[in-house]
Amino acid sequence: MAQARSTKTARRRRTAEEARREILDAAQVRLAAGGPEAVRLQDVAADLGISHPAILHHFESREGLLRALSLRAMEELNDSLVRDIESGRLEAGEGIERVFATLSQGNAARLLAWRVLSGRESEEQPTRRHMRELTDAVHRRAEEHARSAGAESPSWEEAAFCMRLASAAMFGDAILGPTLNSSCGVDEAFQKRFRQWLDELISERLTRR
Repeated sequence: MAQARSTKTARRRRTAEEARREILDAAQVRLAAGGPEAVRLQDVAADLGISHPAILHHFESREGLLRALSLRAMEELNDSLVRDIESGRLEAGEGIERVFATLSQGNAARLLAWRVLSGRESEEQPTRRHMRELTDAVHRRAEEHARSAGAESPSWEEAAFCMRLASAAMFGDAILGPTLNSSCGVDEAFQKRFRQWLDELISERLTRR
């Protein structure tokens, strides 16, 4: 009896934030392995050795867990991109590659597509601010470049068009890239050159080179 109490006492107590993070990490492993359909609350709970109600306590439902997964990926990507764009640390071509890597790894693009097509990605989602923040950051950097070069600054709308093109292309490439490669008879090296070409195209539009 004393031994049981000792074991229970020694068990690490998690904060709510730590518990949420561990649940999301376990769900991400399931997502990467089998897509959104593979993220089942019972399986995630079993992976962590916790109860099914414990996940419901933090996320309310399976839908809440999947929403949190997609939101975390987009927020981490957006925050790092905006920060590095504004500080000038983003190297040429790096932004496109980061977006592609985030969407293609771990089935993030597949999850987002599943949520959009099933009507779960509503306009009230916090994710809708991401594109605006990224566009604003890109436009500010383009304006700074134009001033230093004595050139005409691109409009905000042109920056928005460029971000829309890049996002749509990388989202599609993350999902359909391998299929497109096969149908066109090209390899992953061709796909990477496409991303480099796209980055150069956008840079030319924003810097008036």
